[in-house]
Parts: sequence; structure tokens; C-alpha cells
Amino acid sequence: MQNPDQTALTASPSGKLNPRQALRVALWQTPMPAPGDSVGALQRLAQAAQSAAAQGAHWLLTPEMALTGYLIDPARLEHLAEPADGALAQAIWRLAREHGIGIVYGWPEFHAASGKPHNAVQAVGPDGQRLAVHRKVHLFGAADAERFTAASVVAAPFEWQGWRIGLLICYDVEQPAAVRSLAQQGARVIFAPTANMLPYDDAPLLTVPRLAAENHVAIAYANACGREGATVYAGYSTVCGPRGEVMARAGRGEALLIADIPG
Repeated sequence: MQNPDQTALTASPSGKLNPRQALRVALWQTPMPAPGDSVGALQRLAQAAQSAAAQGAHWLLTPEMALTGYLIDPARLEHLAEPADGALAQAIWRLAREHGIGIVYGWPEFHAASGKPHNAVQAVGPDGQRLAVHRKVHLFGAADAERFTAASVVAAPFEWQGWRIGLLICYDVEQPAAVRSLAQQGARVIFAPTANMLPYDDAPLLTVPRLAAENHVAIAYANACGREGATVYAGYSTVCGPRGEVMARAGRGEALLIADIPG
């Protein structure tokens, strides 16, 4: 765990953040669950949410597909897919309300037209209300293509407490046009759940800081760790400021990374 020495965060009397107040984010770097073990994943997420909230975090980010597993049998993944208001979503809504923390989590979203689900993330506010859903646009290789339906557009940023926040998923955040589009729409920070594997350390070490600096936008990049079958997830969850400065970075193993993004 890494917790930068920053000033404490307090809300204004209206309950909203001061415009100059930092946004405290928590990135949950965790292994993928056993295929379909959403109950266990939710229990571990509840522990992470409790810890993050106790440390003053406003938002908690999970890795891509963190509630079901990612590179699992495509038929099994299709069976696990749920709509954006399904049982998994409702469990997250309750968690967010219970702990008073926003949660961005990844899951396979049911897609009736193709059968293959979307690789999706949902942003849920501390009041348990859904604020945004983004579906992965840029699928990575054959493994993604055989499991998921690609979305056609990047979701627009959403507003929370005076912050304009964008969502991207893994390979999306490595695309200059996607990051630039969100920055041009006024995003001050991008939340990017990911499941980046070895040997692609260039993504968190080089690409994410560079695109943050080029577009003057902070990026919170929450990666998985550990093994899923033959795949080894690379860790290195990273929070970059709008000048590309690395504000916090995890190692290879499990971590709850805490960082303050300047207001």
C-alpha cells in the first residue's frame, strides 16, 4: 500500500468538494477471481471499499472485469453477463452507499444483439446512483475479439462534485485519440480499469504518463495482478497528474494504492 503524505480532505458545508480540493482515489490492485466467483469478488471488494473509505478516498477503482474473471471460457463469460442494473450492479450500489465511496468496477455487460457481452465499467456515486457506463471500444487482440462486442464510441465524461471525469478501459487509454477526446470534452481526470499483462509494462510506465502530459489530464490506471491461467497480470497500477508526473505507483503484487489528484 502506498499513501502519499497529503493534506486531509474535508467537504464544504454544502457537502461538495471545494473547487481547489484534491480528489482522493483508491486503486484496488487485485488478482482475478476464480471464474464466476462473483460472491468472493464482492466480499473482497467490500473489504477494499471499507479500507479506502477509512483513508478518506472519494473513489475506488477495480481492474477490468474484476467481478467475474477476464480470460475465461467465452461461453462461460457470456453466461455470466448481466445488464447495467443486474444483480452485480445492485450489490455495488449497496456497497457504495454503505461505505460512502464512489466505485468504478468492471463486468461483462449483456448484449442481446451479438450474444457476446460488452467489456464494460460502471461508475457508481457514493450515494449508490449510477453516473456513467463505458464499454470498451478498442479490443486487444484475438482474446478480446472472441469474448466481447466492441463499442463504437467512448462514453462522455460525467460530472461529480465539480469534477468532470472520463472512463476508459485498458487498451482504450493507450489510444491518443480516446484520451484527447475526453480532454477536449473537459475531463480533468480519467479513470481507467485495466487488465494489462506481461510483457506490456510500457503502458503504465511510458504511455499513460505521456498521454496525461500531452492532454493535461490526470489518469488513474487500476491494473490486476497475479495469474489467470497462463496469463500473468503486470500490476504497476499508476496515478499520473496532468503534467504526466507519477503521483503513486504500485508494485507487482496486491495493493490498495491511494493518491490525491490536485484540484
